[in-house]
Amino acid sequence: MDQPTYLRAVDACLERVARALDRDEALDVLTSDGLVTIEFEDGTRYVLNRQSGASQMWLAAGARAWHYDLDDASGTWRDDRDGHDLYGRIAEVVGAKLGRPVSV
Repeated sequence: MDQPTYLRAVDACLERVARALDRDEALDVLTSDGLVTIEFEDGTRYVLNRQSGASQMWLAAGARAWHYDLDDASGTWRDDRDGHDLYGRIAEVVGAKLGRPVSV
């Protein structure tokens, strides 16, 4: 994938996540260039960021981290180990921390 395509996909991903989670009053969602930080009321932070060198998105949540490649055929970000969807994983880990369902 070329760099402009990757950067457009990254920007769309970060914007989608920030918009979806920023609506939740229990979260403080901070954005900066290539990064979304999700902060919980107890001070815990989860981070989604671009990794341009690897052309991936990385998610760190607690003691866990995942790396995602863009699947050109479906246009989705897929884990490089087991193929799960990035947005589903964010909803899962944020929802588990909040103790209720979350959608991204």
